[in-house]
Amino acid sequence: MKVVKVSEVGFEEAVEKAVKTLIGGGIVVYPTETCYGLAAAIDDVEAVRRVYLVKRRPFSRPLTILVASIDMWYEYAYLTDEAMKLIKRFLPGPLTIVLWKKATVPDIVNPVRIGARISSHTLAQAMVKRLGKPVTATSANIHGDKEPYSITDVVRDVDLILDFGELPRKPPSTIVDLTVKPPVIQRTYPHGSFTEEEILRAISEG
Repeated sequence: MKVVKVSEVGFEEAVEKAVKTLIGGGIVVYPTETCYGLAAAIDDVEAVRRVYLVKRRPFSRPLTILVASIDMWYEYAYLTDEAMKLIKRFLPGPLTIVLWKKATVPDIVNPVRIGARISSHTLAQAMVKRLGKPVTATSANIHGDKEPYSITDVVRDVDLILDFGELPRKPPSTIVDLTVKPPVIQRTYPHGSFTEEEILRAISEG
């Protein structure tokens, strides 16, 4: 495990180290707009398996992902008109949208659907963009523990930790499942970032 202080090595070098680690099959702790996340390239099945094992997360609990753009999102999920309304209103930011997945998403990540978002954190966004493919977006803690806002609270059995300092204590992303009718909304404010009313209004207004 290597810890890299972003403030010491600089933004660009931190991103390069993260991308190199991910390309090499490693897993990386990285900052997001909510808390520290745990990244593996989603097409690397063994790396994704390590994410589950390191977190002690049941394999029956699917992972969410970060994408860098709508174009990248199109490669991994079937984007709907409702999804585009939410993306336009809330993203980049802490809103995870669940859609039917494409075959490009390995079953270990999610066998049927895929939850994704575009991060508003500059480092997370740059990492995914530079990598050119999505990464896992699960929090970098033991499954069921509190969200980690400092690297002192993250899992340690990883290849690289990007230390961005103490993150603002913001709630986790709100989740909207658009594969069911009506949409199922989880982790609404104050336990998530947005209220149910905000989400439904955005979908209905267009």
